[in-house]
Amino acid sequence: QVQLVESGGGLVQAGGSLRLSCAASGRTANRESRAWFRQPPGKDREFVAVVSWSGGSTYYADSVKGRFTISRDNAKNTVYLQMNSLKPEDTAVYYCAARVGYGLGSTVPDFGSWGQGTQVTVFS
Repeated sequence: QVQLVESGGGLVQAGGSLRLSCAASGRTANRESRAWFRQPPGKDREFVAVVSWSGGSTYYADSVKGRFTISRDNAKNTVYLQMNSLKPEDTAVYYCAARVGYGLGSTVPDFGSWGQGTQVTVFS
């Protein structure tokens, strides 16, 4: 079982930037996709971004496209989410998730391993 730990969350003013990290224990598996989801207060968990094992394929939710960038460093078993031009509506607990298999995945049931989340709060 892959253990995932998120870090990098915090309090930031609207228009600012944060970079989240998701570190995994052990070696990154072949065909492992890694994703970010978020859960705003009082709302359901929603998809944010996903990256393939090679880093060559990515998909983003429309709400973050052009502002967020997902990337990975397999030598460090770590995936990143660079968040720029942050808005108050980005406030949420951000979760890292992983799956092994073909395809990237974009829904909660697609992913079998989850971190505990990191809080991101954006104020205006």
